[in-house]
Amino acid sequence: MTLTMNEPLHDAGVVALAAEVGRECALTEARHDLDATFVAEGYQAMRDHGYLRLAVPAEFGGLGAGLRQVVLAEGELARHAGSAALAAAMHLYLTLVQCWRHRRGAPDAEGALRRIAADGLIMATSGGSDWVCPTTTAVEVDGGFRFTGRKTFCSQAPAATVISTSAVLGEPGPGAEVLHAGVPLSSPGVSLVETWDTLGMRGTASHDLVFEDVFVPADKILGRRPYGRLAGPLLVAAIHFAPVAGAVYLGIAQGAYDEALRVIAARAGDPAPAVVRQLGEMAARLRVARWALLAAVEEVGDDPPADEPALVTLMTAKRHAVCEAKAVVDLALDAVGGAAFFRTSPLERAYRDVRGGPFHPLTPEATLALAGAAALAEARRVP
Repeated sequence: MTLTMNEPLHDAGVVALAAEVGRECALTEARHDLDATFVAEGYQAMRDHGYLRLAVPAEFGGLGAGLRQVVLAEGELARHAGSAALAAAMHLYLTLVQCWRHRRGAPDAEGALRRIAADGLIMATSGGSDWVCPTTTAVEVDGGFRFTGRKTFCSQAPAATVISTSAVLGEPGPGAEVLHAGVPLSSPGVSLVETWDTLGMRGTASHDLVFEDVFVPADKILGRRPYGRLAGPLLVAAIHFAPVAGAVYLGIAQGAYDEALRVIAARAGDPAPAVVRQLGEMAARLRVARWALLAAVEEVGDDPPADEPALVTLMTAKRHAVCEAKAVVDLALDAVGGAAFFRTSPLERAYRDVRGGPFHPLTPEATLALAGAAALAEARRVP
């Protein structure tokens, strides 16, 4: 199925597109997991079906999906292929960020969105490793800056065209300034180091990228923020990342539930009452977590404000999604039993892949600290 920008974009169509892409990605997902190689065939399927331009506005050549529909799509894709879905999530959430910037008059955003649709531009991010205190340094030179440093967790690095990244200007610490920029991976001084050999999400090829005196023109600086603070471009990115990432891990858990249900239903005789209860618990946890994620997106809207209340809302929903995803996959293994222990079982891969969820910022504990601090600050403002 390939949607076109001339068709009205309905939820059912978005989910059907993601399901078709997911089935194609699933054909090679296990092999890439075994070899820790990039899900290249899956990305080709995404290109063929227009999935990577899902969030580009229709007037710029995309399918026009908003935040909610990207969440629906990524959840469905992850049911079939977790690594492919997480890799694509990085590109899709950054596309949503460009849409957010375009709505606020950023002069370069339209060009980026048109390039995604027309030229196949793919965006990666180093935000998970840089976060609020990047180690990469920026030195001001004529016409721009020179970036030097090493970025880790750069998902889909082999396929990406440009990376959204940051560097600290001045001595790291209070008073320093962080620059945010999009850096083409074809820039002189950028190199890829294959480091990705991990427990799960092995097909994302989240290798290191090394910057050696990479020139970044001044007009490519997307924004600035104080060192150590979740603000500016990083805040906008975090708000869009949270629900999309949460959907991926919840989708993996949904796929694990589907597999457990299939295996148990195919067995002769009736399952033990405890196994039936486990199936019910999985279904209940999945439904409530999905409700939470979609309700959080509805609460902030498809054009969320870049403020702390939106961040708390979406990070709280992401926390619930990734924690419940782990619980559901654990239940799926218990319900199926020893058959799930084999490497040939999709449940074994889901068990490993879903462990990646809590590592994404904000972590579950950091999310609780943020929510608690926000509540305390609000209470102290009440006369």
